[in-house]
Formats: sequence, C-alpha cells, structure tokens
Amino acid sequence: MKIKFLILPFLVILNLRAALSAPGDVSFIVSSTEQPKEGKEGEIPVLEDANLVPVIYEMDVHSNVTNRYAKTVITNRVKNPAKSAKQTTFSVVLPEKAFISEFVMEIGWNKYKAYVREKEEAKKIYTKAVESGQSAAHVAISTRDSNTFTVSVNVGAQEKATFYLTYEELLERKNNQYDLVLNIRPGQVVDHLNVQVYINESRPLVFVKTPSLRSGNEIAKNNDKLDPASFIEIINSTSALVKFQPDVVKQQEYAKELGGIESNGLAAQFVVQYEVERDPQGGEVLLQDGYFVHFFVPKDAEVIPKHVYFILDTSSSMYGNKLQQLKDAMTSILDEIKPEDSLSIVEFNSEIYVWDIENEKSILAQWDNYREPFEELGKLNLPGPVSATKEGVEKAKKLVENMQAGGGTHMIGGLDAGLYLVKSEIERTKGSKDQRQPLVIFLTDGQPNIGLHSTVEIIDVVTKLNEDSIKAPLYTLAFGDLADEDFLRKLALKNKAFSRQIYEAADAAIQLQQFYRQISSPLLSDVHFKYNDDASEVTNTGFPILYAGGEIVVTGRFVGHEFDPTIRAVGKRGPLTYRPRVHKPVNSLERLWAYLTVRETLQKMKIAKDKTELTKKALKLALKYSFVTEVTSLVVVKPNSTLPIYPDEGYPIPREPAYPYASAQSSGYGGGGFAGGQPLRAELLEDSGYSSTPDTPHRVTHKVVRKPRVRTTTVKPVPSPTQTEKGKNTTVEHSLKWLSTALSETNTLSLPSGELKLGEDSLKITPSEACPKTPEGKEGVCSLIKDCPQVFPQLTDFEVYKSYSCVLQKEYAGVCCPKKAEVAA
Repeated sequence: MKIKFLILPFLVILNLRAALSAPGDVSFIVSSTEQPKEGKEGEIPVLEDANLVPVIYEMDVHSNVTNRYAKTVITNRVKNPAKSAKQTTFSVVLPEKAFISEFVMEIGWNKYKAYVREKEEAKKIYTKAVESGQSAAHVAISTRDSNTFTVSVNVGAQEKATFYLTYEELLERKNNQYDLVLNIRPGQVVDHLNVQVYINESRPLVFVKTPSLRSGNEIAKNNDKLDPASFIEIINSTSALVKFQPDVVKQQEYAKELGGIESNGLAAQFVVQYEVERDPQGGEVLLQDGYFVHFFVPKDAEVIPKHVYFILDTSSSMYGNKLQQLKDAMTSILDEIKPEDSLSIVEFNSEIYVWDIENEKSILAQWDNYREPFEELGKLNLPGPVSATKEGVEKAKKLVENMQAGGGTHMIGGLDAGLYLVKSEIERTKGSKDQRQPLVIFLTDGQPNIGLHSTVEIIDVVTKLNEDSIKAPLYTLAFGDLADEDFLRKLALKNKAFSRQIYEAADAAIQLQQFYRQISSPLLSDVHFKYNDDASEVTNTGFPILYAGGEIVVTGRFVGHEFDPTIRAVGKRGPLTYRPRVHKPVNSLERLWAYLTVRETLQKMKIAKDKTELTKKALKLALKYSFVTEVTSLVVVKPNSTLPIYPDEGYPIPREPAYPYASAQSSGYGGGGFAGGQPLRAELLEDSGYSSTPDTPHRVTHKVVRKPRVRTTTVKPVPSPTQTEKGKNTTVEHSLKWLSTALSETNTLSLPSGELKLGEDSLKITPSEACPKTPEGKEGVCSLIKDCPQVFPQLTDFEVYKSYSCVLQKEYAGVCCPKKAEVAA
C-alpha cells in the first residue's frame, strides 16, 4: 500500500510509502499557517552551528499485545543544540497491514494532535492551499513488506520536540507462532533507547522468544552477534514482559554487523515471537460487550494430500539470475513435496508447454479460444500429473534444470492450461481415494503481451473458468519490480488465495521456498463458520483451505444471550464438525473487530466493480476509529490557524535528482541507516515553479519561490527538463516507461550490437532490412522503435525488447516490426 504524507509550511513533509507497492494511495497532511522561528530576519547563523543537527536523546517503543491485537506507540524526543533553527526528521517503518491511529507533535511548549478526515475532503482543501501559496516536498525509504511514515519539521534554537506515533495491527499466525515486528531505525545513535513489549493473552503462553535482529531486507538468519540479549519476564501463565535496551556501544555494534554505518545507529527489526495453547474443542471464541472474535486452529488435524500445479513464467525477462533463482527454489520445493502428493508443471513464454514429467519431456499446447479453452484443450491429449515419489521428483528436477528463458509472456495461455489440468484431474479422481486438494501456484515477472493483453479480462476469464467446477485456490507470485502486483493481487483475491511479492535479491530462492512452506500442508478444506442469528456485522465466514501453522480469525457483533458457534470443514478422512467453547477476553474486542472489518472491506474494494457501498462502509469505520487507510487522510493543524491544508498526491522521488537538493538528513538528525541504503530526500530549491512528469517514474522536481517578508511560498508548473532536452524521443519514452532507466546519459541503448541511438521524434528512416521474428512471432522488417507502436504492448521491459531488437544504419536501435503494419516513413 502506498501511503503518503505532507506537512505544509510549518515544515514540510509526511510520507508513508510501501516498499511492496500495493494498490491505492492514502494521503496524510500536517499543516499550519505559522512559520518556523528562525531568529531575526537576515541573521547569519554562527559558524559553530553549521555542523550541529538536532539530536534524538530518547526513543521509546512500547507495544501492548492483547488477544493477538497489538497497539504500538513510538516516542522520539529531540533537542536542537544549535543557536539557530534546524530541521529534524521523525521516520517510522510500519508493518504493511498496520493502521496508524494517532499522531501527536510537541514543539516547544505547544502540542499538535492529528485527526483523520475523508480523503476527497482533504484533497479539495489541499487544492485551495496550493493555490494560496503552500509548499510541498517528499522523502522516501524502502523496507520489505512495510510502509514508511516520515515527518520533517523545524525545531527552534535550543528547543526540544517530541513525536508520538501510534499504530495498530492484528498479529497473524505463521509457522505456528505470532511475530510482532518492531522496526528500530532512529537514523542516529540514541543515548536512551528503550523497547518494551507487554503480552497479555487469554490462554497460556507456550513460549516467548526474541530471535536475532534482522535488517528487514533479507531472510532472517540466526547470528549470535545480533542476539538482542533482551530481558524476558514471564509474569504468569498468560502474560509476559519483554525489554530491549541496547546502550550506545551496542547500537553501533549491531549497526556494523548489519552492514550499516555505526554513526547512523541501529537500523533493524526487533522481533518478539510467541505462541498460545490451543483449545481442542474448535478454537477459541472470546465474547464481551457485544463483540466477539473467533481464533480457529484445529488440534491434531492430519495433513490432506495435495496436487500442486506450478505455472511458471520463462519469458525473456526471466533470463539470467532470476531464472537460476527459480530453478534453485523449484529444486528445493520439489524435495519438500510429500510422497503422497502429486504435481504438474506448465511453462509459458511465447508458447505454452505442459510437462510430461513421467517421460521427461514437454508438450507444446496450442489452441485459439482463450476465453473458453477447455473443449480445444481436451483434444490435445495433455499429460497428467506425476506422483511425488523419489523417482518422480528426480525427473521433475531434470526438467527444471533444462528450463530456458526467451520470448514473450503468454499469461492467459499458461493459466488456461493449468486450470484445464486441475479440471481433468478432479474429474478423473472424483469419488476415489486418489482425490487430492488442488493448489495452483502462478509465478511471473512481467505483464501479459501474447494472447489476452488486458489484465482485467484475464482476471474475468480465469475467475469464471475456476468458478464453474474447479474452485482451486490460485496463488500468485510477483517476481521482481516489473511484475504487475496490482493485477496479481486481484487475480489471487478473486480466486480464494493471496499474492506474494518475491523481491529480486540474493535471497529470492529462499523467499520462494518460504512461500511454499506456508501453503505446503493443508489441514482442512471448505471451512465454514456458522453463528446465531443474533450475530451481525460478521467478517468472512467461508475459507477454502486452512494450512498447518496458520489460523483463521472471524469477528463480529453479538447482542443475544446464548452464543453457539459451529465450524464445519472437510479433513483428510471426511467431514468434520467443531463446537468451540466461549471465553471472556482480557481486554475489549471492539477495536479488533473494527480493524479486521475495515481491512477486509478494503480488500473487497480492490476486486469489486462497484466500490460505492464498500467505500462508504470502510470510510465510516475508519473515521469512527481514527484509522488511517486508503480512504482517509491524517491531518495536523496548529491551533488558531485559518488557512486550509492538505494532501499531496504522492509524486515519486527521483533516484538521481535533476537539480541539487537539500537532504532531510543533512539538516536534521538524519535518515541514515535505512534498509537499502536509500537516503531521505527533500527537494527545496531556490527557483520558481514546480515540475513533474507523472508518467515517468522517479523523475520529479520540486521548486519553491520564497517571497521576502511575507514568508509564504508558491508552487507553479514549469516544463520538465526531459521535455526540453535536445535529442530526446519523448513520444516513445512516454509509451515505454522502461526506456527512462534503460537509456544512458548520452541517450543510447546498450545492446549486444553496441551502443545505439534511440533517435529523435523527427528522425525518419524507411524500413528495409528483413528481421527474423517480431513480437508476434512472424518475420518482419527493422523499424525505428517509435515507428512501430503496434508492438509496444509486447515490449514490457528492456530484456524483452532486446530479443526483438535490430540495427538501422549501423547507429540506431530498431525493433522487428510486422510487415503488414503501416510503418511511418
């Protein structure tokens, strides 16, 4: 989820941003008409102030966990030792599914508390604010599976400031435990760093532990040097207190071990893991004050045999390291498939191959009707599954090792073929002991460019095919930054599963393995929860599968007297019925209910065609409980201010700024030590106007004009530098977004045949030389890229383009264009 913030002139920045960008923007605004105190006008700061920056002298992270619901408060206390005003930055990395519920700033003697407003309302006021002369800027950092909240503000000479941020989340059970992940990233060494976690559960604790500190951008490994040496006190059977208080020396040691800069202090994830005892009667139902929550984990359930269908992308964009990582992951995953399971593999690039694992070969599958494919596919005599015996697994490994990348991305073909195999196997084994739970795993790193190109249409076609007689959970894996995460997330949600981002890093193979382990052991299928008629506003009650190590959570409202919940499911040996007992919680359940209801409603919004009612429902609850979400904005207004303030629309931050910029970390306490080594950046420039190219990622500049004495700012559009530079081909760059990063500083493309020019818009070269293969798989003619727009949908990235590239006049980069196309002369 990409969530962004803005502080207007009080100074200046809020940004909450997901490293794994999920759909939707949430704007956060902090503003005031009052200007920061900077001493007398025209006063020059003394030289001794030049290197002085605000210091965090205390940082507290307090988390309270009850009923698996965590409320975390982060407090930063900052002082400015300089004799002039200085900028300081408060930055927090939040768990991806957490909702901010409160933010307060204390500056000098004044306290400013945030409030939540509807996003569109905020946007309207923001527009007025911009017109009246407000300024804006951005900062950004990156950490896996997280969002980032950042505020930059001026602190007066030798004054103090305190920031309080509260966020809430429901902990998810994975691998037989709950993980509370706290990101500790102050950006500097802190004299007093105190982390405290209080756990108070309704059932006895099985264990409480704190593993090695993590960087947040790689799979965690045990490391004695990163042992947090935390203090764990078991207060009683159901509660515990955990403390982590590293001194200055220890913070620097941790920073060094994690690959950071010692002076930037600790930049790590502190994790508390725990588990509770399970009730064998059918989970734990808590009921109080008209709200209930049901935690369901079946005890002693047997693992159901499964049939795993892998649908794997081997298009040209997978060439190199990504394909090798996929091979490594598949080899490890195949070793983990149990002998009672079976598997099938479909490979797709420009063509579709269904693997005949038993005979160690692949079968080319070709058909025409992608919307209703089953009749045609039924005539192809496609191979069936192979049992996951030692022999079957070894044969599959050989085929995996022989996979090669090349061609386009025939996504619908791979999905059609995979679902046909599921349907065929369900029909073949119906009513027999060979019947297994189907699991479909779909991995891609790009976007569809063969067959059906529309992702909306692909979702509709696949969901319809899967609904008719198959109903298999379809898990999607977005491999790398170029995968369409929004599409893959919607595809999975519509097909009763979830999506995962696989980061293109050294540990990608391990990420794939961990994903598989999460779904490798189905315990129950067709799980349904039934409650009394007096139950209302209940979250989802139907689930296709429950996996070992996980948990199902249902919550709702109840106003009756006799609460009699029932769970019905199918296990390895047939239908099962559970009747759980009702208990009293250790704390109120209302906010847990509100949180889960809002989160589920937002999830439904992503795949709904008519979002109106769902948006109203999410907005109503988010405003009532002060949750910052995709439909609400966070606002801070200083007392007695009258000018309106509001949200920034979230322009991207340049990786390499077009102009010099003022770094938030250079003038404040800094943002160093953040994962990925990406600094916080805020561009505040002495010039007029504002320019951005929204269609070109990471190319945006911010400029402000400072008016003497009036001390306000104006924001005006100016032409983008990329639109005025000579030699640029802006038309093709607008259509092919990846060109902006593929082009060198001299506006050339690095291809196997050398450094070739893209060519200006006005350049004309008549296509003449024949080329062997267009993106449509036919012979064509070499044309300038700009002169063959009909193939743009297939040119999804630079690697794909290279496979269809050609050379014109020994100096220009071309593309193999269809002969019959009307190519501009």
